[in-house]
Amino acid sequence: MLASQACDMARSLVDRLSEVEGVEVVIAPPFTSLYPVGQIIKGSRLRLAGQNFYFASKGAYTGEVSLEMLRDVGCDFALIGHSERRSLFGENDAAINKKVHRAIQMGITAVVCVGETLEQRKAGATLNIIETQLSKGLAGLSGERLSTLAIAYEPVWAIGTGVNATPEQVADIHKFIRKFLFESLGFSEKVGTRILYGGSVNPENSKQLLQEDEIDGALVGGASLDFESFCAIINSALEP
Repeated sequence: MLASQACDMARSLVDRLSEVEGVEVVIAPPFTSLYPVGQIIKGSRLRLAGQNFYFASKGAYTGEVSLEMLRDVGCDFALIGHSERRSLFGENDAAINKKVHRAIQMGITAVVCVGETLEQRKAGATLNIIETQLSKGLAGLSGERLSTLAIAYEPVWAIGTGVNATPEQVADIHKFIRKFLFESLGFSEKVGTRILYGGSVNPENSKQLLQEDEIDGALVGGASLDFESFCAIINSALEP
C-alpha cells in the first residue's frame, strides 16, 4: 500500500469510527506510511502498529527499524514473528524472544504470531509447533509481563488461501494456547493475554469467529486493504 493510499484509508477510518465504542482498532501500515498515518489518527480511536522491528536500539544495522523509531512516529503496538517474517526472512524463535523482551522494555504492546504450516498440520504436529514457538519466543517472561502481550494464532495454511479454519478449530487452538501459557508459568487463573485469530478473516466469516468466547479479536490481512470490508469486520465485532 502506498503512503497516499494508507493516508486515505486512515482518514476514512477516523471518520467512520468516530462514534464507535466497544472495540479496539489497530492499523499497521508499511513503514513508509507510519508517520503521516500517525498524524492523521492522532487523538482518534485508532491505534498504530509497526509490522516489524529490529531488537537493537542503536548500532550499524542499515535498513532496520528500531522500536524507538516506531514509538517516535506514534506506534503503541508492534507485530512480532508474523508467518511471512518466519518463512521468507528466516526469523527464528530466538530473535523473536529478543524482540518480545525489547517491546516490553519499551512499553510497546507486542502482538506475537504463532502458527503451523499445512504440512505440519497434516503430520499432526500443530500443538507441538505452537508449544515450541511459545516456549522459546516467550522464554524468560513472568506472568505480569505476559499480561502485556497479545498472541495471534495464524495458521499458515489459511493465510491468503481462501481456506478458512472453522471457528471450532480456532477455538480449540486458542484454548490450548491459553492453557499452555498459564500452566507453563504456574498460574491457576487467567492473566490478561489477548489471543487473536488471523487467517483469511473476511466479512463473511468474521462474525462467527468473533462470537467464539476463546477468540479475543482478529488479525486481519488482505481484507483490511479494502475500506468497506475492513469496516464490515469491525462492525461484526460489535454485533451481539
